[in-house]
Amino acid sequence: MPATPTSVAQAPATDLSPADLTPADLTAAPLDREAGYALLADLAGPVAAATLGGLDGLAPGFPDWIITSLFGGTYQRPGLALRDRQIANLAALTALGGVEPQLADHVRNSLRIGLTREEITEVLVHLAPYVGVPKALAGLRVATATFAASDSQRASDPKPAADEQSAPDSKSAPEAEATPEAEATPGAEATPGARG
Repeated sequence: MPATPTSVAQAPATDLSPADLTPADLTAAPLDREAGYALLADLAGPVAAATLGGLDGLAPGFPDWIITSLFGGTYQRPGLALRDRQIANLAALTALGGVEPQLADHVRNSLRIGLTREEITEVLVHLAPYVGVPKALAGLRVATATFAASDSQRASDPKPAADEQSAPDSKSAPEAEATPEAEATPGAEATPGARG
């Protein structure tokens, strides 16, 4: 007969207080809500507000938790530059798959902080032997659609876009050979803004 797990109600009583459960030598995690909002504004720009407002209507408090714990916490840790964190985000989201809107956001964010289209493309190509060719190709389709959307926005906006430092001759092969399938990546542009 299989053993049944002990529930909290069946657990033996102890005289431990919450202070006993937290070792005194743990380093406090950085959680800086204001720094999180400031970083998000730098990373994602004004599009983050629309996405977060819609999400807060559905799940009140959840966007604030994301911003505070992720952008005001994890991103505030020493040890990695913002550029390195964005490369890790591109890799993780591509490996995960099925998160095209978030990947598109991080492609845009990467452009905003100075990664070139070629660098973003190479991150995704580099992943192929590790995560599989289909996931790398899906990531490249998202990047291609995001680059095209950036070009369209730039063409309709008289002021220079944040990713304008990317010279025309530095366009990647996937960008230069955009296909209708690549530009129709579901959700690639649907929800701009902050995503962890």
